[in-house]
Amino acid sequence: MEPDTALRKAAQILADARRIVAFTGAGISTESGIPDFRSDSGIWNKYDPNDFLFQKFIAFHKNRKLYWERSKEFYEPILKAQPNAGHKALVRLEQMEKLDCVVTQNIDGLHQRAGHGEGRVIELHGTVATASCLKCGKQWPAADIRKRIVEEAPGVSDGVPYCSEPDPDGPEGMCGGPIKTDTISFGQSMPEKETAEAFARARNADCCLVVGSSLVVQPACFIPVEAKDRGASLIIVNREPTPMDAMADVVIHGSAGESLNRMLDYVLS
Repeated sequence: MEPDTALRKAAQILADARRIVAFTGAGISTESGIPDFRSDSGIWNKYDPNDFLFQKFIAFHKNRKLYWERSKEFYEPILKAQPNAGHKALVRLEQMEKLDCVVTQNIDGLHQRAGHGEGRVIELHGTVATASCLKCGKQWPAADIRKRIVEEAPGVSDGVPYCSEPDPDGPEGMCGGPIKTDTISFGQSMPEKETAEAFARARNADCCLVVGSSLVVQPACFIPVEAKDRGASLIIVNREPTPMDAMADVVIHGSAGESLNRMLDYVLS
């Protein structure tokens, strides 16, 4: 199918839809300068994912240290990033009263910053905005924890933050639990509430619009499948082919921002 024909077909599906679930991955945020994970220049071609298993973070100080050292490189682009044309196109879809929600694998918070209404964004893999103690559950803005690391504040040991909340039974009268950003690591359980809600929204959708996802990370990749199995149309916008392309009604290989905005322009024309 020719690119313009595919865009027009996708636009017609969007025009007819009333309950669109957008499912987004790292590819929608690369246009904001945030590296993706699985391309040749992605994060996991520079690091061994096994070093960042959640179980190793829990068990070993050296892996916690590696986690927080990597975070300096990983989170800097996120902190500087701004929502791009792709994020803003999904806000346009919400303003057209067609978007039910955005289900995102991303942790950068750019969908919310683009202007979506409260409750419209479901974060399957957590957020970099906050960090929590894995022992007592105390939560802080992640920026506060990074500042504590730089300042070597109480509770920071060899570049690793530990919870300094009072606990008479803890080491030196502190909780002492390891602190981690509220993102989902390899081997860590998906958040039950968000995962259940995402699948429920998919089952009720009349269109699932996939943007910038390789559709290989489980169980998140089954959300578009759930929507399709329940009768929804499936549109995939991604620079590279995905394992789900064969079941899609329309596949567009291209830029998220340009493709989405051209679709919406056709919807409005």
